[in-house]
Amino acid sequence: MSKPVLVIMAAGIGSRYGGLKQLDPVGNHDQVILDYSIYDARRAGFETVVFVIKEELEEEFRARVGRRVERHMDVNYVFQRKDDLPKGYTVPEGRVKPWGTAQAALASRHVVGGPFAIINADDYYGQSAFQEIYNFLSNGLPCHYAMVGYRLRNTVTEHGSVARGVCIVDQDGTLLEIHERTAIEKDGDDARYTEDGGRSWTAISGGTLVSMNMWGFDRSFLEEAEARFPTFLDKTLAENPLKGEYFLPSVVEQLIAEGKAQVHVLRSEDKWYGVTYREDKPGVIAAIAAMTQSGLYPDELWPEQK
Repeated sequence: MSKPVLVIMAAGIGSRYGGLKQLDPVGNHDQVILDYSIYDARRAGFETVVFVIKEELEEEFRARVGRRVERHMDVNYVFQRKDDLPKGYTVPEGRVKPWGTAQAALASRHVVGGPFAIINADDYYGQSAFQEIYNFLSNGLPCHYAMVGYRLRNTVTEHGSVARGVCIVDQDGTLLEIHERTAIEKDGDDARYTEDGGRSWTAISGGTLVSMNMWGFDRSFLEEAEARFPTFLDKTLAENPLKGEYFLPSVVEQLIAEGKAQVHVLRSEDKWYGVTYREDKPGVIAAIAAMTQSGLYPDELWPEQK
């Protein structure tokens, strides 16, 4: 079996953040959040990283992130494009954004041939999560996937709403269902979510397991996501052509319901750090500085090789 690779979804421009947050430094030496994720992945055993980016940002991304990582890992670049659609489909007039996280995963289909982990570029996941998912993928079985689950209270921000996949897990740690909630807000030690623009709210425990889009798959997932893309498009082009998104967790949920895949939940008690909003940045910088001071990370992650 080929060694697991790391796929990083970095094509999104943070609309709530107000800029290209993937390239906004949070550490010394212009290091961004995904530098720390890649560093953790490398020491877990990953040797290859695939960046899913916007084609028009390739030069800036290579200059700001890619070139320093290339000194230490094998790097591939693939592009998420809104016109990367199945034969017979076209982009609806007025559509600006690509088609969501499942399409982002599909952008890697021509370079990923075996097991892979996939993460967001703008989330800090913690060192243990990469080791857990690398070990799982190294010993995985066909159509046996993994997800790292976090406690909801550890993944919300003080500065607005976040999107999370809310998980239902059985006693053996197998994922039974996952429900995408696109507007979750902190509520004390717990949280609440709305599905109608804030007209009504539903309470949810802070201890609930949620997905931060850290998954482990084999090649079969890409094949299933590609096969299901036309069905998603048929529905979305009729109902929400300008903003509909093909969510990666939705594909997983379909596969679970149909008995085509099992997903093992690897639990993490680590605290998530991210820059969903600009107000989040000082807290992330302080957390990275503290972890560097404690010795968890070197001050310079990617020194020039002598």
